[in-house]
Amino acid sequence: MSDLKITSSAFEHNSKIPSKYTCDGDDINLPLQISGVDENAKSLVLIMDDPDAPVGNWDHWIVFNLNPSLTEIKEGVEAEGIKGINSWNKIGYGGPCPGDGEHRYFFKLYSLNTTLDLEEGSNKNLILEAMNEHILQQTELVGLYERN
Repeated sequence: MSDLKITSSAFEHNSKIPSKYTCDGDDINLPLQISGVDENAKSLVLIMDDPDAPVGNWDHWIVFNLNPSLTEIKEGVEAEGIKGINSWNKIGYGGPCPGDGEHRYFFKLYSLNTTLDLEEGSNKNLILEAMNEHILQQTELVGLYERN
């Protein structure tokens, strides 16, 4: 079995996210590439969050029930799955927009042995609870951003 991987052509792991994908730029989602999904996976979950936010973990992008055959999310095109609600109480991508200092942004990808019976707009806690005991694989990509 191969290892689950998530990468981006826009930045390398643990390096700077270009401002184009932030609130200082076009605020569009980054291109992501996915590989190594377990052949038994029934769905994928993508969660982008910022653990360095002053109020605690800030959710930027949540999509679940992605097709396990997915190999790419194109720049500026929302992923074809069910969208969760982010910390701005909005559906869809919300780019990095830190108040002060450099923040880390985690793009977490999970392969599951099931699909989640949740509605669009579900929050991260509900999704994580539903995923419990169904995770086959997980990986992450970390990007950094600091406003000028």
